[in-house]
Amino acid sequence: MNTKSVVSITLGLIITCVMMIQPARADEWNEQTKVTFGQAVEIPGRTLPAGTYWFQLADADSSRNIVQIFSENRSTLYATVMTVSSERMEPADETLLTFAEPESTGAPAIIKWFYPGETIGHEFEYSKSKESEFAQDRHETLSVNSKGGSVESGN
Repeated sequence: MNTKSVVSITLGLIITCVMMIQPARADEWNEQTKVTFGQAVEIPGRTLPAGTYWFQLADADSSRNIVQIFSENRSTLYATVMTVSSERMEPADETLLTFAEPESTGAPAIIKWFYPGETIGHEFEYSKSKESEFAQDRHETLSVNSKGGSVESGN
């Protein structure tokens, strides 16, 4: 075989392989989700006032368990939160958020976040004392319109 043939065959194989790779979608890779809360909600380390936020996975090659929470226009990073994997039996069609609803007048706390179509989600890590408190609270899972609808939790 001459050099031109080898180059042509190699180039053909590369083009074929590239065509077989599905294009990556940034919003699916980082699970960007726009959520509007009608009241304040608790996340590890702080309380977010009522408003619109973007939840997304951090661009970290080492872990898919780091969630970042940004303002509606993405100009402010409110929190970078560690999570652990959480599993569901069936994927949901829309984003799901699970809240711990405190018996007191405190803000509901986000416990879990599942991206549409996924059975593996993100369970937010709180302090041991908070986790014990949340274990006593009623939990409610709400769906969020996949196009960034609202969440009305609690009251």
